[in-house]
Amino acid sequence: MSNLVDRMIRAAKLDANLYIEVEADTTATRQAIFVVLIYSLCAGIGFGLVGLPSIDVGLFLISLFAGLFSALVFWFIWSLIIYFIGITLFKGPSTPWRSIATYGELLRSIGFAATPGIFMIYAFIPSFVGLFISLVAMAWMFIAMVVAVRQALDFTTRRAIGTCLVGGVIYLVFSLPIILIFGLGAIVFL
Repeated sequence: MSNLVDRMIRAAKLDANLYIEVEADTTATRQAIFVVLIYSLCAGIGFGLVGLPSIDVGLFLISLFAGLFSALVFWFIWSLIIYFIGITLFKGPSTPWRSIATYGELLRSIGFAATPGIFMIYAFIPSFVGLFISLVAMAWMFIAMVVAVRQALDFTTRRAIGTCLVGGVIYLVFSLPIILIFGLGAIVFL
């Protein structure tokens, strides 16, 4: 457990060597899953508590569980999109000492890039403080994502930013309809 916490701290500090380390460590996949789940749990609690004091506990718990599941699914999808874009659109000249990264290597790196998202647990704080903290956490996660992609795919920073931006647009185009359908379905269900 202390190894996971140490790695999360290093990921939050944008330690490029951490992303290289988890990329190469095939046993770090489980840790990356825990990072994504911890981030999702923190964000779910933070945003779930926004409605204090009138929270339906049952709905809150169902939403939290659904959030944990969807975070894993979206992490796999996001990583796949980034991987595809990285190895097709933004791939650079091949390096003689290394072949293209595998999907698993990128998946682990991107999982650890979710670490700054744990600060979204403070989303419930009123007076725009919670919103500000959440926006900073999202920006921090994006920067961590760029570092993770840069290290995992052996890219320049510019190429990693382009990969993440194009990936983000594609991700939104495909995931927004799903989120809207499930969101509207949840409203109708209630």
